[in-house]
Amino acid sequence: MSTPFHLHNKTILVTGASSGIGRQIAISSSSMGAKLVITGRDEKRLDETYSLLQGEGHSKFTCDLIDENQRNHLLDIIPSIDGFVHSAGVVLPVPVKFIAEKHLRQVMGVNFESAVLSVARLLKNKKLNDRSSLIFFSSISVNYPYAGGALYTASKGAIEAYSKNLAIEILPKKMRSNVIVPAMVKTPLYEETKTQSMYRSPEEYESKYPLGLGAPEDVANAAIYLLSDASQWVTGTNLILDGGFSIVK
Repeated sequence: MSTPFHLHNKTILVTGASSGIGRQIAISSSSMGAKLVITGRDEKRLDETYSLLQGEGHSKFTCDLIDENQRNHLLDIIPSIDGFVHSAGVVLPVPVKFIAEKHLRQVMGVNFESAVLSVARLLKNKKLNDRSSLIFFSSISVNYPYAGGALYTASKGAIEAYSKNLAIEILPKKMRSNVIVPAMVKTPLYEETKTQSMYRSPEEYESKYPLGLGAPEDVANAAIYLLSDASQWVTGTNLILDGGFSIVK
């Protein structure tokens, strides 16, 4: 059966592919026919992701995206791509009165600056093929803030604004830029952050999701849609994945 949702003949770069959502996007994209270029900071975990990819012709690169030399080297040597998924990210809860320059650099460096500078390099190097799809990640916490989340939500709000402006500038090449905005997804990151919510217990928090908490596969399916030709008429948007959280809160 013919379908526009496949990723055959597409090469996709996925950052943060060593764990969580990034890992699942890489795995799911390979199952849909894509050739993957994956990167992450943890070599051992990146190797684990690589071993789970279906098909052939994939490549992997250990890279710290906030290191300018490492980032530029990676983006200079990779092949031309049809999709860029920036899923590298960090959550660092810090009350506003304790925010220091090191915290600002850490959170904004990974969540925002590495995305912006990576795209700039890709465009300058002409590594993005016409009709490429670029995907970034925000969080529903931009609209549902929590104590200690000022830096994190600010970085995600920044990436939402950036994506819309980027979408305008890359229109002549029929390239698209969109943001996936998940609520809580059951990843290792969830285990680190679930006790920081405003609710009395993780169970109370989870009860706020009529469709339950998300799984990495749920987010990966959304990414596949945005990477595929099925979404060729979609750009400059935020795709919210929250299991009904926002309509019952």
